[in-house]
Amino acid sequence: MYFFKSILESVKPAQTDFQKTAKTKRLVSAALFAAIAALLQSAGGFLPGAGYLISPFSTAPILICSMFSVPLGMITYILTNLLLLLLEPSELIVFPFTTGLLGLSLGGAFHFFGKRISIILCGAFFLTSGILTLLYAIKFPVLGPVVSNSFSFLTTAGIGLFAFVYAWIWSEFGLFLFKRLKRIIVS
Repeated sequence: MYFFKSILESVKPAQTDFQKTAKTKRLVSAALFAAIAALLQSAGGFLPGAGYLISPFSTAPILICSMFSVPLGMITYILTNLLLLLLEPSELIVFPFTTGLLGLSLGGAFHFFGKRISIILCGAFFLTSGILTLLYAIKFPVLGPVVSNSFSFLTTAGIGLFAFVYAWIWSEFGLFLFKRLKRIIVS
C-alpha cells in the first residue's frame, strides 16, 4: 500500500553523501536555507495579500535542510527565527509553532522513520501540537476569528485532520524537491 511503502532508498544515500561534504559547504547551505526561509515567511508582512500565499513555502527550506542533516536543520530553524526577529518580528509568533516546526519535524522524520505513514504522522503530530499551543496556551488566534480560544474536541479533531493532510502534501513535495536538489547540494 502507498502509505506503508519505504522511502529510505531515495533519501539515505544522499544523506550519507551530504555528511561527506566539507563542513563549510554544509554550514553555508544551512545559512542559505535560513535566509530563504526567513524571506518567504516575512513575505506576508512585506506583500500584504499575495505574501500570505507565499509564506507557507517557508517550510520547504527547513524541510530540505533537515532531510539532509537534522543538526543543520535545527541550526537553520534557529537562524531563521533570529532573522525573522530582525526582518518581520510579527511573524516570529507563527513560524516557530507552525511552518518551521512542520519542516523540522518532517525532515527529522525522514531520518528516523522509513515508511510514509510514520513520517506524515510525525509531521501532523508536531503541527497539531504547535497550532494547539498557539490557540489554547498562548491564546493567539492563529486560525483567525473562526476558531475560538476555548477548547473544543471538534476543533482539535479538525486541526488534526488538516495537519495530517497538510503534512502529507509537504512530505510528498519535500521528497520531490529533495530529489531535484540533492545533485546540486551534494556535488
